[in-house]
Amino acid sequence: MSQPSDAQAGQPPAGMVGALGPLFSLVKDQRIAFLLVGAINTLVGTGWFVLFQLTVGTRYGYMASLGCAHVAAVLCAFVLYRRFVFRVRGHVWLDLARFEVVNLTALGINAAFLPLLVEAFGVPPIPAQLLITTVTMFVSWFGHRGFSFRRPPVLDPKPHSSTGATP
Repeated sequence: MSQPSDAQAGQPPAGMVGALGPLFSLVKDQRIAFLLVGAINTLVGTGWFVLFQLTVGTRYGYMASLGCAHVAAVLCAFVLYRRFVFRVRGHVWLDLARFEVVNLTALGINAAFLPLLVEAFGVPPIPAQLLITTVTMFVSWFGHRGFSFRRPPVLDPKPHSSTGATP
């Protein structure tokens, strides 16, 4: 029988340190908590795009909607992940910068494929965005899991030896 992973054992994954978020009173597996918050973020981010497409996009185009939605969605997602899933301490600006790197990767995918779907294939902007969101959801999951909120492993200050004696 295999050993449970950190996420299954209720420990933060990927070298993260900090208390588990309040979502863990309902969900004991961090991977599931991450996916639940990710689903909420996907809905919120899509809502931001629709809102901006119906307002800003009518005047400035769907790429302006994408940019505005990106900023709003990243800030919302960062707060939700940091509050409900990872509960790390310190490094707020570093965490936000890493978080944005992952999200810029997703935005790059989005910026490349949204015009392709809209201009080349004639898909309306909102359905095209929904299709792309499915792809970028996976990119974000892997990136945030192993990079955004990563902390260096805590080193044990006690020396180890095979005899149990200290040098």
